[in-house]
Amino acid sequence: MATEFIMPKLGLTMEEGTILEWLVEDGAIISAGMAVLRIETDKVESDVESPAAGVLHRTADVGDTFPCGATIGFLLADGEAPPAVRKPTADAPTHTAESVAAPAAAPAVARASTDGRAFVSPNAKRVARELGVDVATVVGTGPNGRVVATDVQNAHQNPDARRTPVAALPNVAPIVSSNGRVLATAAARQLAELLGVDLSLVPYDPADGRVTRDGVATYVRARLATPAASVSTSGAPKAPLAPATQTPTSVKKMTGMRGTIAKRMHSSLQDMAQLTLHMDADLDAVVADREARKSDGNTSLPGFTDYVIAACARALRLHPIVNSQVTDEGIALLPDVHVSMAVALDEGLIVPVIKNTTSLDLPHLADETKRLSSAARAGKLALGELEGGTFSVSTLGMFGVDGFTPVINPPNTAILGVGRLRDDVVLGTKGKPTTVKRITLSLTWDHRAFDGAPAAQFCRSIVDLLSDPASLNATN
Repeated sequence: MATEFIMPKLGLTMEEGTILEWLVEDGAIISAGMAVLRIETDKVESDVESPAAGVLHRTADVGDTFPCGATIGFLLADGEAPPAVRKPTADAPTHTAESVAAPAAAPAVARASTDGRAFVSPNAKRVARELGVDVATVVGTGPNGRVVATDVQNAHQNPDARRTPVAALPNVAPIVSSNGRVLATAAARQLAELLGVDLSLVPYDPADGRVTRDGVATYVRARLATPAASVSTSGAPKAPLAPATQTPTSVKKMTGMRGTIAKRMHSSLQDMAQLTLHMDADLDAVVADREARKSDGNTSLPGFTDYVIAACARALRLHPIVNSQVTDEGIALLPDVHVSMAVALDEGLIVPVIKNTTSLDLPHLADETKRLSSAARAGKLALGELEGGTFSVSTLGMFGVDGFTPVINPPNTAILGVGRLRDDVVLGTKGKPTTVKRITLSLTWDHRAFDGAPAAQFCRSIVDLLSDPASLNATN
């Protein structure tokens, strides 16, 4: 029996993936665990391994984008014919976003094959959004009835040529057994558990009498395909942004990494009560420690940001409330310290995570930050290296910035901004002017989680630790 090969969900925030390259030819015999294709999520590229052995039958093309759970191929037994891919018709409608989303006025979504693959090219979706065309009304002329960009443009120019959207199936509630358990196939339960889906929300298959794996996949695809309503914090529809006041020389779409950053930062400022304080830290001791390491020929020479990261990690141990996350249950104090560091790329900001930061002394921390920075710039970070951070450090010192207001990276409750290393003139013990190496630390914190006094105490601990570089080599 054919096994579906689906677009995997590689992280909690992943919603869709784009196929960059098939690593195995169509019809090749593959084994379980073999890398079959390379996909791109919002920030990283990842190789996808086969869940089982079989003959690969590809149903998706390079460049196509699919939501997590969508079928992109099949694994067949030797000599087995691939399942037929049929377009839905009025006689055999498929579940759409209208059938699974609660609002009756939910917009129609693009048609899908019986294996759930959307018959709309990514470019056609983009053009449809720009022109305000409902792709469910567009007649596709591409392969297998696929809607392409020219179809959308033709429908926009000639509305009379559009089709009536396919009617949706009613939202049939699943059958529940006497013990309160939803009747579902084992495959459906496995997929629902993997994707975090409540089976009680998935319509059952009338022919089978149970919730099936295809039903779960269709439900997830439809929910992902339903555009989230743009609302303000008060729940009222959000007004569209004003058009450009001049004819732009070009327009950079807020998609991919830029779109992800925009959504996350906007959500961060909307959902949190963010405040920022600034505090100076003397770095004379750090400069001296670094010069001593350099003269000793130390090959793993820490940078100034490495000292700050090490101090932050140890300060988080002293102030557990900062190493926290706001949840529905309350403020969760997290046991492990994983400090993230912001790395600027041409496409935007990426934040790799230094796992178990307090377990690293300065030389090993320097090696890890160099490795992560190089991997980020080369586009070779694994998805796991971008997840799990409990606190973030961002620096703009290399651009001559003293202090700034960093925005918290959700779900963290704080982030530290690091300014440039500068010479400040101070008065010595006898009133004689002298200079000291200083940086400005800018701590932004979520006032829901803790108040200004704990925030200031945490920042003061960082300052104190930087005055004693030897303490930054202690590990735990």
